[in-house]
Amino acid sequence: MILNFVALIKHWDPYPFILLNLLFSTQAAYSAPIIMMSQNRQNERDRVKAVADYENNVISKEGIENLLSRFKGIESGKLDRILTLLEKWEAEKTANQT
Repeated sequence: MILNFVALIKHWDPYPFILLNLLFSTQAAYSAPIIMMSQNRQNERDRVKAVADYENNVISKEGIENLLSRFKGIESGKLDRILTLLEKWEAEKTANQT
């Protein structure tokens, strides 16, 4: 383009650069569908990854809920043991006072 613009004797593509414009239009016409196809493929990959992440999150949530229920069972078991020990201690305390 610079050689054509600066040429002193013969300009093969005069100032509005119609030939260059045609070349760029042709390049855009064949590259746009290729770019759009690659974007569609990337969107499909992202969709598959999002589904996998969701399934992983659901599995993790179920595991955490299972652990919480086990911890609650352990805590309630400990509370029952503490109450039993307190009752025995109070019974022994009243037995020793009389």
